[in-house]
Amino acid sequence: MTTNHSNSVSNPDNANRLERWRLILGGQQDGTGCKLQGEALRMDKALEALYDSDRSGGLGSSAPKAAAWLGDIRKFFPSSVVKVMQKDAFERLGMERMLLEPEFMENVEPNVHLAATLISLQSVMPNKVKDTARLVVRKVVDDLERKLAEPMREAITGSLNRAIRNNRPKHSEMDWNRTIRANLKHYQQDYKSIIPERRIGFGRKKSALRDIVLCIDQSGSMGTSVVYSSIFGAVMASIKSVSTKMVVFDTEIVDLSDQLSDPVEVLFGIQLGGGTDINKALAYCEKLIERPEETILILISDLYEGGDQKAMIRRAGHLKASGVQVVALLALNDDGQPGFDHRVAEAFAGFDIPSFACTPDQFPDLMATAIQRRPISEWAASQNIVLAGGAKPAGTL
Repeated sequence: MTTNHSNSVSNPDNANRLERWRLILGGQQDGTGCKLQGEALRMDKALEALYDSDRSGGLGSSAPKAAAWLGDIRKFFPSSVVKVMQKDAFERLGMERMLLEPEFMENVEPNVHLAATLISLQSVMPNKVKDTARLVVRKVVDDLERKLAEPMREAITGSLNRAIRNNRPKHSEMDWNRTIRANLKHYQQDYKSIIPERRIGFGRKKSALRDIVLCIDQSGSMGTSVVYSSIFGAVMASIKSVSTKMVVFDTEIVDLSDQLSDPVEVLFGIQLGGGTDINKALAYCEKLIERPEETILILISDLYEGGDQKAMIRRAGHLKASGVQVVALLALNDDGQPGFDHRVAEAFAGFDIPSFACTPDQFPDLMATAIQRRPISEWAASQNIVLAGGAKPAGTL
């Protein structure tokens, strides 16, 4: 096969045709003379890792490498092709064999990327390896929960206690013991009594002091964020002072609120990949909200809308205007700055809805800030977090 490369460069149709042939033939003396760049090169690397694995080394046993590869194929190929490639990965790259080896379970290092990878592959896993995959994910989740649960509980319970402090109690709400202790310095010897300058009351009792809704994008790029979100959701569900709901979405919506007692069950109720309809997900969450002023809605998404973007932005603005505290988390992981839709982030900023990425270590303090209605912009600045799309300097949730 021969070609005039100079002519192909000057003719975009020819260049695109050569690029497609180059991807099909794999670059082994294909005769196209076509040098791939940008996304086409990434697409070629994704194909090479799977179908030229003997030459390229494949994906190996590295969970982050496998997770990145899964993200790439979801980006470049339609879902029907992705399923075929994932199935081929099990057969050609030894993933099935790896999960069946006892040594793998004994020696596997808990890793959020590994959990995200296994969850994303669950639909194409042979049944005989699903139990092993679930055990691996359980090990990852248990390790992360030990690390993250206590800081989350401390942050939320502490912030709730501060948020409900009742300094203007009615007579029936007075905490007399604490009020007397706080005002001993105001004892009046002449009257043999205390003149209280500060009254302390019991917190007003409610079934739940805050309602929290986690609305989580389950597209492939959000894999590690989904794992962390599920763990935090389970922890918050165990705190009786808050009511926690968890909704995951692509183009369809799954309400996993009744499974939050077990984050592993939550994760295996998720199917990473597919399209994205944020507007549809927000519409569903809107129906769950009964007390807007007491509700915190955390949208965890890169904000790339596959549905009606204008309607989605309007709906987010309406939720904010109704009194709901809305935060858009572009990512909840340790992977650094994510890709996201800057135009949507700018539109959100116009409603004073902050958009930013944060790490799992920062998330508990973020929730404490939201519960106390402290300015998110000030908290973000204290964490060296730059809000996407701009923000009002002293805006609150």
